[in-house]
Amino acid sequence: MDQSGNSQFGKPHFPAVASPGFKLADPAVLGRSMADIAERSQRLVTDWLHRQSRDVPELDPMNVGHAFMEMTTQLMRDPSKMAKAQLGLWQDYMTLWQNATRRMLGMEAGAVIEADPKDRRFKDSAWKEIEVFDFIKQSYLLSARFVQDVVARVDGLDPKTAQKVDFYSRQFMDAMSPTNFLMTNPEVLRKTAETGGENLLRGLTNLLSDLERGRGRLTIKMTDLDAFQIGENIAVTPGKVVFQNELMQLIQYSPSTSTVLKRPLLIAPPWINKFYILDLRPKNSLVRWAVEQGHTVFMISWVNPDERLADKGFENYVTEGILAALDAIERATGEREVNAIGYCLGGTLLASTLAWMAAVGDDRIKSATYFVTMLDFKEAGELGVFIDEEQLKAIEEKMEQRGYLEGSEMAATFNMLRANDLIWSFVVNNYLLGNDPFPFDLLYWNSDSTRMPARMHGFYLRQMYQENLLCQPGAIEMNGRPIDLGRIEVPSYFLSTREDHITPWKSTYCGTQLLGGRNRFVLAASGHIAGVVNPPQGGKYSYWTNTELPADPDTWLSGATEMAGSWWPDWQRWVSALDDTHVRARVPGDGALSALEDAPGSYVKVRAS
Repeated sequence: MDQSGNSQFGKPHFPAVASPGFKLADPAVLGRSMADIAERSQRLVTDWLHRQSRDVPELDPMNVGHAFMEMTTQLMRDPSKMAKAQLGLWQDYMTLWQNATRRMLGMEAGAVIEADPKDRRFKDSAWKEIEVFDFIKQSYLLSARFVQDVVARVDGLDPKTAQKVDFYSRQFMDAMSPTNFLMTNPEVLRKTAETGGENLLRGLTNLLSDLERGRGRLTIKMTDLDAFQIGENIAVTPGKVVFQNELMQLIQYSPSTSTVLKRPLLIAPPWINKFYILDLRPKNSLVRWAVEQGHTVFMISWVNPDERLADKGFENYVTEGILAALDAIERATGEREVNAIGYCLGGTLLASTLAWMAAVGDDRIKSATYFVTMLDFKEAGELGVFIDEEQLKAIEEKMEQRGYLEGSEMAATFNMLRANDLIWSFVVNNYLLGNDPFPFDLLYWNSDSTRMPARMHGFYLRQMYQENLLCQPGAIEMNGRPIDLGRIEVPSYFLSTREDHITPWKSTYCGTQLLGGRNRFVLAASGHIAGVVNPPQGGKYSYWTNTELPADPDTWLSGATEMAGSWWPDWQRWVSALDDTHVRARVPGDGALSALEDAPGSYVKVRAS
């Protein structure tokens, strides 16, 4: 072997394994660890067997088998396409074998296929520098490309089935990545050699802890759950809870300026997550920043429901949520007119409420801002994979038994949309490398899931996701009134994100064509969370603007101008231009509503587990 580390005469270089610093585990420590693991494993198996005696699990709740059966049927009708694809794969493999042999003989050889530069799975230098691992990586990438190409070329599948086959094919290939296995991950092999296998023992302990925390269901720990306390080091913007009912608490934040805009600002977050994504830390808190801009900010903090709220429907979230908040704001401030923000599902709720208000002549909301909000669900992105009749029936059966949808089940769905980042990276870090996850406020919030009331969630999934009725005038009734989004005439600001995997930006753009009034559409870089939570002082991501609103989103983008930095100041200029009247700052509890407790309140602290 030469000094550069290149192997010769077909003998690959394994510095990660054949390390002179190989450590042997302490036998006493090893014995104690194995005894603890055995005891915990036996307890988990016993609990699992007990549950199986009571519950009969659904064999294929996602209806994946039927989708792949249809794909196989279509493939068999034209075997020449499969043969052609297989021939191409074998040709690529032959080239890979030749190139690998050249490299092992110390000769230069190019790559047959390269990993995406954004793919962090193969960031370790060994994947490129060590011949064997480079071969493993390229073999995997070729196989993944082959599977995806075959799936993409199947004719005769309906769009829903094709989408499902494509999605689960990618899930399978992500799961089979060589980075996810001990013997084919150079970083894990290196760590195992350096620690004498202690990393694997720690990883097994981490795995058992996650199974215990999930009561037999694998609940991957994404961050240090003890590093954050709501109200102590996250969700710390000062304020008071000034109103509450069964569904929500209303927080009024304390002013930081001597005068404030006359119109208060009401924020309706999604009930599928907790509101403090907009108030994680002082440095990235949209709430704190809005207060500093002179807004009297009111935040809805939704309850984490249980079986007692099973019969609460979507219309209850309208009346006991946004409408109740408007009544409370008027009592707290004496101000009837407000500006409103809805985030994701909170935006869908806001638009539905505004359509109902238009039907009854209620004009209290004077402007509406929609963060990553879908109003037309025709192209719902990859979440549509989980919306078909079989899966909806399975979800409804579970909700009928419990009275709600478990938060962990919803969280697992969202994690699957970014499996490499939100599942497999933690499998490698926690279970193979034996590391503890890094304290990260965003991932703490992501792990703090909420439940969904059965009636409300069933209505939302069927009426909006499955049947797409919200965008059809008069197709949905709220409190006895048919609603029509076209009757919403208030100025609207749409904020979408370019890499959104939950609400695709081209789908959210449809809202600009559905609502009346003066609308503005802004597209931020990054995704569903990072593109929204992008404070000006960081200026990490840019955004695009275009005063024209053509029907086609691609046409909008082609005429848009990219702006550096955060979109937050753009929104502030827009909303303040609507009414820049200022009044003396309002202190929570000084109005007709007394302060009930300090922000962030007690509802947000209730965990689904």
